[in-house]
Amino acid sequence: MKVFVSGKISGKTLIEQLNNNHDGIKSAVAVLKLGHEPFCAWTDCQFQLLDKTITMDDYYRYSMAWLKVSDCVLALPNYKDSKGAKAEVKLAKELKIPVYYNLEDLPLAKRTKTKEVT
Repeated sequence: MKVFVSGKISGKTLIEQLNNNHDGIKSAVAVLKLGHEPFCAWTDCQFQLLDKTITMDDYYRYSMAWLKVSDCVLALPNYKDSKGAKAEVKLAKELKIPVYYNLEDLPLAKRTKTKEVT
């Protein structure tokens, strides 16, 4: 399944923001290890490192486009502290995309063996 991981990114302090990044990326990795395909907005910082002209509207537009084609949303515990994450969960519900609030509630994916690339 394509799993849109939703949660707070920004923080009042640098440490809070870094901790939010840690939690978001760690959750996306866990989704990947379950055999699903996560969307992880916490890696957007890589875009900004290459192009400082990307706007918040650009990020909101592209992430909502990914949400619309996702099979479900995983809302992290801190999603209620984020204006953007609350909007993502609201849109998912409007589109009748299932929202999970715990990683343990996501179904385990059927894994297929992939060929190792050397």
